[in-house]
Amino acid sequence: MRTQSRRRPRGLLAAAAAGTLLAPLLSGCWTGAGGAGSGGNSINVLMVNNPQMVELQKLTAAHFTKETGIKVNFTVLPENDVRDKISQDFANQAGQYDVATLSNYEIPIYAKNGWLHEMNSYVAKDSAYDEKDVLTPMRQSLTAEDGKLYGQPFYGESSFLMYRKDVFAEKGLTMPERPTWTQVADLAAEADGAESGMKGICLRGLPGWGEIMAPLTTVVNTFGGTWFDKNWKAQLNSPEFEKATKFYVDLVRKHGESGAAQSGFAECLNNMTQGKVAMWYDATSAAGSLESANSPVKGKIGYVPAPVEKTESSGWLYTWAWGIQDASRNKDKAWKFVSWASSKEYEQLVGDKIGWSNVPAGKRASTYTNPAYAKEAAAFQEMTKDAIEGARPNDPGVQPRPAPGIQFVGIPEFTDLGTKVSQEISAAIAGRQSVDSALNKSQQLAEDISEEYEGR
Repeated sequence: MRTQSRRRPRGLLAAAAAGTLLAPLLSGCWTGAGGAGSGGNSINVLMVNNPQMVELQKLTAAHFTKETGIKVNFTVLPENDVRDKISQDFANQAGQYDVATLSNYEIPIYAKNGWLHEMNSYVAKDSAYDEKDVLTPMRQSLTAEDGKLYGQPFYGESSFLMYRKDVFAEKGLTMPERPTWTQVADLAAEADGAESGMKGICLRGLPGWGEIMAPLTTVVNTFGGTWFDKNWKAQLNSPEFEKATKFYVDLVRKHGESGAAQSGFAECLNNMTQGKVAMWYDATSAAGSLESANSPVKGKIGYVPAPVEKTESSGWLYTWAWGIQDASRNKDKAWKFVSWASSKEYEQLVGDKIGWSNVPAGKRASTYTNPAYAKEAAAFQEMTKDAIEGARPNDPGVQPRPAPGIQFVGIPEFTDLGTKVSQEISAAIAGRQSVDSALNKSQQLAEDISEEYEGR
């Protein structure tokens, strides 16, 4: 408990949050558009450099531009860099970029600030786009407080538990159809050392609001905890938050991967692919890599829902989506690109030209009834769809929440708060401090946010 109030004027915290959103740009390799805004028959698109986006860039000229006559100038940057650049251009309403890749964390915040153009008017007139085919949790997560859509998903994901079926069979272990975290911990202990150098489970320990805090927050939710109660009281040192964090830290320290404090999604994917871990709890999007043609573990992985304790489900919800800047001078052409890039037509194009395992899935119901996709993604596609449809972004725990979000809290300040808290918990995983110490420090950080939001 603090003995002295540290209340700051609301404007100062807002400025701090804006400072986080408008952080100095990091260096990165640019491809595509330069300093001028779009105009005429061209649009500028700023997007993250993940593989599926790069494939989109390659396909655009020969298909979208050929069909519509609209030239697309791409700027492609790594994730941290692109977030910084998007926030600067959109916050200032500079209009340099018509379209940008944003997640379901940013879109409601950007919309509330007036930085995005609503999409309902376009959806209503574009029957070919088939908005009703977009999975309900995706639509909900891209809808702002005013009830309007401000984004369309390029691909979506939830989280689930992946495990080595062959290793479990050899050890005589049975994975429950809907495991609890208590059961998973017991299985991790049993599977630890099943093969030479193999650990029981991989869990992210790398600092970052989108790294360790993503899976850990889902564990907190299902253990009965929350970052803030409905009145914005910080809860990071509550018994439920503490129990969940100690469980997570103990599990990864006892039976997790080596170097856990520096392991994120990429490191756990490598560990699972290389046979260094028997289980992995993470994003459903990982399955495509595990089941790819050149994966050493293709066909050896089983998939079950995200483990629970007190909730019916606990999988997160995430999407890379398209947002149109409100200051764009080419909104109609921007929508034509967005509707094409998120369409059933584009998925079919990727399936035909590149392969169905490369399709940006996780956003449309029709993807999962497509025989070609179902055949190639048979091992995980139904589990992925169920995980996304079962996600509860507005009600992920056992108590009412003051802001939406499963693996994050949907407020601008969370990027800074989540990152700082992640550093404390990662230090506990590394053995540099106790979980109690980490959470007491984290509680004070969260109380600064509480003071600004209480009573609103």
